[in-house]
Amino acid sequence: MSLQAVAKRFADEAAAWEYVERLRWDGKPACPFCASENVLYLAPRTDGPRTTRTGNKSYRRVWKCRECKRQFSCLVGTIFSGTKIPLSKWLMAIYLIVSAKNGASALELQRDLGITYKSAWFMVHRIREAMANGDSGKLFGTIVADETYFGGKPSNRHGYTTGHGGQRRSTKTPILSVVDKETGEIRSTVIPNTKYKTIRSALEANVDLPRTTLHTDEAHHFDGLAAEHHAVNHTAGEYVRGDVSTNMAEGFFSQFKRSVDGTYHNVSKEHLGRYAREFDFRYSTRRMSDGERAMNLIHRADGAFLSYRGLIATGPVALGSRSRPSGRTSQQRAGAAWLPQTSYRPAQ
Repeated sequence: MSLQAVAKRFADEAAAWEYVERLRWDGKPACPFCASENVLYLAPRTDGPRTTRTGNKSYRRVWKCRECKRQFSCLVGTIFSGTKIPLSKWLMAIYLIVSAKNGASALELQRDLGITYKSAWFMVHRIREAMANGDSGKLFGTIVADETYFGGKPSNRHGYTTGHGGQRRSTKTPILSVVDKETGEIRSTVIPNTKYKTIRSALEANVDLPRTTLHTDEAHHFDGLAAEHHAVNHTAGEYVRGDVSTNMAEGFFSQFKRSVDGTYHNVSKEHLGRYAREFDFRYSTRRMSDGERAMNLIHRADGAFLSYRGLIATGPVALGSRSRPSGRTSQQRAGAAWLPQTSYRPAQ
């Protein structure tokens, strides 16, 4: 599917609803609350589409479960749950993100979809939540493991911290990635440090180590973790020995870092894991077409609900790594009834 085909196919909001219903239920609606298929379709009271309380048209199709007596639509329990953005714009955003090899920023979605930046930022993080919702169990077989560091050089930062003896202390964030050499699936984890216990914990969460042949570099924190372990010595200039190398992981790191620098420019430590899972999904599905990748993502949307409160609870302002801007004064906020007291607004 091309961008033109997507725009033409989902120009009608009703078509977007029918498409999502077909992908999620395949013609057999099931209650998202109790999983019962004993459901009843609630037809609109009029021959045309439904209308909201404000009189606007709504193409939402509603069912009622005969078991738990609750009403639902195909969006309940998905990344689309509770959204007020047209579903056709959601599908367009999904296609734009999965077809962009270097990712798509919230500012791009804001311009392309004609929505606010806050809505675009929340939308793209919900889509990343769906990208991470495809865990098929622990990896095993021949696995490549390597770590990298994200963040700028201390010498390029204003007010950098120093350690003992006046040495500059790095504040980069390490990421550990594991790649299945047979399937090409990759999983990345943001870790606090590269100590042995930390590396082992991250590997055990993603890899079945007793059934794994591990390929790494010469770093000692990988020693003794897998049933079989082979390492290349980068210090001695060895990067490939037979079929042993870390090139797959390093190629992923190279693409990830170029995309962050060129598309997002700056990523907070608290949200770095979400961006890593986005590029995990893009790398793991790189052999799919854009249309297949979009369908795969919509399938993953089921069970990937993310609330805005839950999203900002792990943000840099909430966790104290970035100070909250002063924003408007209480008098200014009192003069704007539409602005909630807890809203984040940049300084004027």
